[in-house]
Amino acid sequence: MTYGQITLTGIRAHANHGVLASERELGQPFSVDVSLDVDMDTVSDDLTQAVNYAAVAQRVLNILTGEPVSLIETLAGKIADTVLAISPRVHSVQVTVHKPHAPVGVALDDVAVTYRKDAE
Repeated sequence: MTYGQITLTGIRAHANHGVLASERELGQPFSVDVSLDVDMDTVSDDLTQAVNYAAVAQRVLNILTGEPVSLIETLAGKIADTVLAISPRVHSVQVTVHKPHAPVGVALDDVAVTYRKDAE
């Protein structure tokens, strides 16, 4: 089988994920990168047979702006499960959730969690 990768980088939204009450109330910026390993053996120029990355981006955005969770690890897992269910051509997914304003007590550029999951 031949595999290829579809990558969506920097899906951004203001969201209310976090442990602290202030994170839940005020929210903060998040971004998500998603890479899908897909079956390329049946690639054609037919959109109905392709993995629709507009749909992937919209579902990621819906989860990102949806019900708040405490941990970005949980958020990454929810996104991975949803993306894997989009198409049987998706064999695995890697999701990185960026939380650049995470309240960790030191100056830093970003906190990110990467989650990888294979289809069953």
